[in-house]
Amino acid sequence: MAWGSTSSFPRAILHVDGDSFFASCEVAKDPTLRGKPVITGKERGIVSACTYEAKARGVKRGMVLGDVKKCCPDAIILPSDYETYSLFSERMYAIVRRYTPEVEEYSIDECFADLTGLRRTLRLSYPDIAKKVQAELNRELGMTFSLGLSATKTLAKIGSKWQKPAGLTVIPLCDAPRYLKAMPVGAVWGIGPQTAALLGKYGIRSAHDLARKDEAWVRAHLSKPFVETWQELTGTVANELDCTGRETYQSISKTKTFTPASRDPSFIHAQLSKNIENACIKARRWKLATPLVFFFLKTEDFRYHGYEVALPFPTNNPVDILRAVDEHFFEAYKRGVRYRATGITLANLADESAVQLDLFGAVRASSGRKRIFASADALAEKYGKHVVFLGASFAAMQGAHRGSRADAPARTTNRFRGETKRQRLGIPMLGETR
Repeated sequence: MAWGSTSSFPRAILHVDGDSFFASCEVAKDPTLRGKPVITGKERGIVSACTYEAKARGVKRGMVLGDVKKCCPDAIILPSDYETYSLFSERMYAIVRRYTPEVEEYSIDECFADLTGLRRTLRLSYPDIAKKVQAELNRELGMTFSLGLSATKTLAKIGSKWQKPAGLTVIPLCDAPRYLKAMPVGAVWGIGPQTAALLGKYGIRSAHDLARKDEAWVRAHLSKPFVETWQELTGTVANELDCTGRETYQSISKTKTFTPASRDPSFIHAQLSKNIENACIKARRWKLATPLVFFFLKTEDFRYHGYEVALPFPTNNPVDILRAVDEHFFEAYKRGVRYRATGITLANLADESAVQLDLFGAVRASSGRKRIFASADALAEKYGKHVVFLGASFAAMQGAHRGSRADAPARTTNRFRGETKRQRLGIPMLGETR
């Protein structure tokens, strides 16, 4: 166990976590919203993110907007502006990279950074480096970030959750037990409810209880990912930073929520067709093909109905996949039921070049269509995504939302000179241009 290490930071791992990131981006764009209960997710009908002022009034992520109005009638509800959120995310990464090139872009609002060995270079202690990173993020992006600093990624993530918002929690190894005793084991990064319930059967309630277990017991009772979590809790690095970015995918999923909910099978089928097209575009970009897909339809009351479909051969051609899915569509779709979302997963992805010819020529026929979609991808690169699309997706191309939920974020409706719908500058639209 590394808690007894003579060094408080054999490694210095920083975790950066944006506070209510999507909602905070909206406030950063429009400072007149500061201090107000701001909510994003208008286009989905549920809360995607909310400011701490909204949380204080009882608003929670995933809450239906009708319930939001009951507990917070003055809430400012905005459509999600993912393009702008991505721009703020890129700036977050860039600021952290001023201090170290070793940055893992973990999610749109989180990243890890390895500060090990930078004390002499920067002439600052590790906590002071973290303070400077936090100050620059807050000042330049106009929002707050919570940071955790420790010897492993798991301990650093515990630190960033410790004090929100705008917290900076430093957990040297010598002090780690104090934090772990106060952390329920189910709140540890990577430990879900089922694993927490299993650990509870052995009397493990806190992160400290798990960290105190000896290695033989851990390896006998837990699978490899949780052995690694145990190692990280004890101060041993088991999860190195992934600074290279994604190199491939094992699966690709695309889903779409639409409002209002619909019982029209042609409209629902069109949404699913668009999901398939989007998934295949990504698969072709990565030169991957799938032999197995799963599709689902989600009802208005959040029930899922779907099927797993084995394809006759691996493909990234939406026509092939749609043909296979159509054989089961009306087994999932129930007449008269209102649906609010569709989705597709391409599973068991592998290199598209590994597809072998079959006896009856189906692969050869699909290969002919491959040239068509290569041309479609080239057109999309030049003129924008979905400039060419399947006729089956037509109804979905008209938009997924109607009524007030169809409101578009300011960044998509107001453009700078020379911008087009698909080609725009990496600059968020400020509030006063709304």
